[in-house]
Amino acid sequence: MESVLEKYYRREHAFLAPEACFSDCSKGRAKPVDPDPMRTDFQRDRDRIIHCKPFRRLMHKTQVFLSPEDDHYRTRLTHTLEVAQIARTIARALFLNEDLTEAIALGHDLGHTPFGHAGERQLNRMVKGGFRHYEQSLRVVDVLEGLNLTHEVRDGIVSHTSGVAETLEGQIVRYADVIAFLNHDIDDAIRAGVMSDDDIPLMLRNVLGYTTSERITTMVNSIVARGTASGVISMEDDIREAMNELKSLLFALVYTNPAAKGEEVRAEAMLGQLFEHYTAHPSDLPEVYARNIENDGVERCVADYISGMTDRYAIATFRNLFIPKIWQGLDRS
Repeated sequence: MESVLEKYYRREHAFLAPEACFSDCSKGRAKPVDPDPMRTDFQRDRDRIIHCKPFRRLMHKTQVFLSPEDDHYRTRLTHTLEVAQIARTIARALFLNEDLTEAIALGHDLGHTPFGHAGERQLNRMVKGGFRHYEQSLRVVDVLEGLNLTHEVRDGIVSHTSGVAETLEGQIVRYADVIAFLNHDIDDAIRAGVMSDDDIPLMLRNVLGYTTSERITTMVNSIVARGTASGVISMEDDIREAMNELKSLLFALVYTNPAAKGEEVRAEAMLGQLFEHYTAHPSDLPEVYARNIENDGVERCVADYISGMTDRYAIATFRNLFIPKIWQGLDRS
């Protein structure tokens, strides 16, 4: 009798495009495991990512705006979910492997620091060899969590910002990441009062759309329209050019705007002090991070610990280490 897994395989080969990455053609895992009778390897990877602790911590990590009071600003977790939704939509329309696409999308930012890219910049300055969140995401799943993911998911995770993924599904996630953050950052920036819809040039609005939904739809449709015949995932030239202009606009109005990013200097200084403390006192590291010192060195293991912190945990740790207890209960008003 045909098993559930065999039915999945048969359905994929009957339904997906020839360019898709089929679940039964994976290059496998570093440590081989017995097949799951109910799930493909890519489905198992998705589930392993969702159930790991770093995934849960994304809900308390900054996307762009530090410590916003409004509940509707994006976090690193909501960003991840939006990327996964957009990526699956594209994969489905192109008849590619949705499960692989979703697993990559859900894992792509597991290595992100607290306080968004401010934290990444600070660790990159302080760690010998640098710190890049996409490389850290791979380190999280490989070393810190030991998820033993498939080659294709690991490749997609580490390639989502730099390089080109081996699979079309991984290439989709890279586009979906940009589509998601551009559009939700506009939404959050308007909510924060640092830009308005009128700041987007009429030419860009005419090409991409006038609302978040319209812009996302335009960008997604453009990728689907290009198809997979070229062997790569791409976007129509005029839409890609408009998207890049929109990205440049956001760098000018939001990503480097003191009103939006003024607190980042303090966040960077705080993480810098935490890094200096733990490199000087590695015995203070939790065992889960300290156990890798012999293989990876103190700095890398300290970066593991700090990058895994949520915003509020980093603040609480800084307070406990550097603020005298007698001051912590004082009224700040």
